[in-house]
Amino acid sequence: MNKSDLSRNLFMLHGKLAKEGYDWWWHNFTGIHRQTGKKKAFFIEYYVCNPNLGGKDAILGQLSQNQKKGIKPSYALVKAGCWGKDAKQIHNFYPISQFSCPTNRLDVNIGDCRLTETFMKGECQVFFEDAIRHPEYMCDAGSMSWDLSIHKKIAYNVGYGASKLFRRLNAFEMFWHAEGIQTEYSGEVVLDGEIYDVIADKSFGYADKNWGKDFTSPWLWISSCNMKSLVTGKRLFNSALEIGGGRPKVLGVALNRKLLGGIYYEGKMYDYNFSKIWTKAKMDFIFQEGEVFNTWKVKASNMDSVMEVILKCPKEEMLRINYEAPNGKKLHNNLWNGGTGYGRIKLYKKGKNGKILIDEIAMSHVGCEYGEYDE
Repeated sequence: MNKSDLSRNLFMLHGKLAKEGYDWWWHNFTGIHRQTGKKKAFFIEYYVCNPNLGGKDAILGQLSQNQKKGIKPSYALVKAGCWGKDAKQIHNFYPISQFSCPTNRLDVNIGDCRLTETFMKGECQVFFEDAIRHPEYMCDAGSMSWDLSIHKKIAYNVGYGASKLFRRLNAFEMFWHAEGIQTEYSGEVVLDGEIYDVIADKSFGYADKNWGKDFTSPWLWISSCNMKSLVTGKRLFNSALEIGGGRPKVLGVALNRKLLGGIYYEGKMYDYNFSKIWTKAKMDFIFQEGEVFNTWKVKASNMDSVMEVILKCPKEEMLRINYEAPNGKKLHNNLWNGGTGYGRIKLYKKGKNGKILIDEIAMSHVGCEYGEYDE
């Protein structure tokens, strides 16, 4: 589905989740160095954890004394960084007293950082000594600021799996909504003193959100809206790929390895969503960690079509991205996360005599992720 649903982009930590939940809004995009013209992939995330357990101080779950006492984390977090050979993640934690968001619209305020549906502004800074001295920050040193307009053009809606009823029941441990699988960002980013211009039609941007009480393992994500047809040689301006999932838990019961997603191809959605049983959707995946590259392979099918995806991302340009769960545990310590992947998609329609190629597509600036819990 490419149906926009801004209600799924609202702040979700009400009821039980306010004391045992997280909510985050994720953005990634490409900028161009103002002097050299080199491209750089960036990400920015606004994150809240256990708001009803907090107050005037940020409570960090990985702090050793909090671990010993079993004290759960509670904070608002601004997370920013970049991918490439100098990949980094910078974390600034704020007390819940410095977080606000109304219930009827997206307007996240964390300290002086702000996010709405149409713009975001903020900054993040951690000094080298502090990054080393404070492992509970789970981050690298660096500074980054941003002032960006946001224009979400294509959505991926998971359907009833994140509907009001399922949200009220807290049916899934990890919910997901991607309001902007093709998003145009424009404005400016300053990374460690270097200025990057973000230009709408060259930003290849993405925006989604996750919320819930825990993460999934395995955890997989693939997304790209920078695509070119290898059949016609033309850039596909109205297309985007989105795949996510792992091993969802529904009402406490873990399902087998399940992905959902699809490709919005020049105005038509090819959807492979296991929760829509009537479409007979199926997705299989393989992830291979190599010495130089990480590789993802996905094969998806439904009643009408087949999609094959192969993706590579150089390991030296990726992060092991850090999150702690609302219960204070950090089980994802090998969660590979990148934004400079590239690969190919083959899209077929099913015919009476077999598969008929719709298009073969080259994709780049691919957001990609894979990790499994520590044993």
